[in-house]
Amino acid sequence: MRIVMMGTGPFAVPSFRRLLESSHEVCALVTRPVPEAPPGRRVTVPPNPMREVAEAVGLPIVAPPSINSADAVAQLRAWNADLFMVCDYGQILSNEALACSRLGGINLHASLLPKYRGAAPINWAIHAGEFETGVTVIHMTPRLDAGPCLVQRATPIGLQEDAGQLERRLSEFGAEAVMESLGMLEAWDGSSPLGEIQDPSRATRAPRLKKSDGEVDWQQSAEQIARQVRAFQPWPGTYTHWQRTSAPLRLVLWRVEAEPQASGCPLPGTVMSVDDQSLRVACGSGMLRITELQPSGKNRLPAAQFLRGYPLQVGDRLGVVAE
Repeated sequence: MRIVMMGTGPFAVPSFRRLLESSHEVCALVTRPVPEAPPGRRVTVPPNPMREVAEAVGLPIVAPPSINSADAVAQLRAWNADLFMVCDYGQILSNEALACSRLGGINLHASLLPKYRGAAPINWAIHAGEFETGVTVIHMTPRLDAGPCLVQRATPIGLQEDAGQLERRLSEFGAEAVMESLGMLEAWDGSSPLGEIQDPSRATRAPRLKKSDGEVDWQQSAEQIARQVRAFQPWPGTYTHWQRTSAPLRLVLWRVEAEPQASGCPLPGTVMSVDDQSLRVACGSGMLRITELQPSGKNRLPAAQFLRGYPLQVGDRLGVVAE
């Protein structure tokens, strides 16, 4: 089949490589455009691993501001593709755009749809305490992550697995699902039902992450905060502020463990103990043992090294900075 690949981020790279190594003809990459800098300012160009792969093999690359614009649709039609393969791209294709290929498009999504539709399924699955997740290849419709499911593969979430680790694992896992779905499409007669229709009553949302999602609410349980730390790596990170007598210090939490709480009901956010390897903070229920953290503007540090440079003591408070 003639396939146009659409993707930008690292999650799409293993599937892209598998397509390039297969017997299918990949005729182009469609990817996100580089953001424009405001007048007189420079812009930091985000990494685009998909562009790097395409450039290495000399594949044509286009980056339209809108995939549904008249110019972009005309380009899609000119490729005369059998299929669009979409993964980690960032734009929703209209009916008109999807109709530019013989079989429409498929999308690789990092959840067991219809759960966790949206831009951050891996993060929100960990945050919610799911024990299992997976990947789904759907036959696309213009509605977000709502098409029929062609292939689904499930996998357990490791007890200490963070979002970055799970994303890398699911990206490799997903490449196999993509190849299986291509076999289904090659054998399809074009009219019989294809895939399993999603049950919209079971749909849950996984919205794009915001920086504010990372702030710790110490009223939550230690278990929930520990999941938050794993869910929001590497971005936006999970952070709090040490309420010092001088200016509050922002702290990003990188490695933590949830522990049962000792007797008594300390105010959540209170530092309960400091030892050679960690500090423990009271939560709404349980205590959070912090073993690696990062003070604002500095590198990540083991707690022991942090405590040698910062005189945090029992009774100090961590929490939201007052406006």
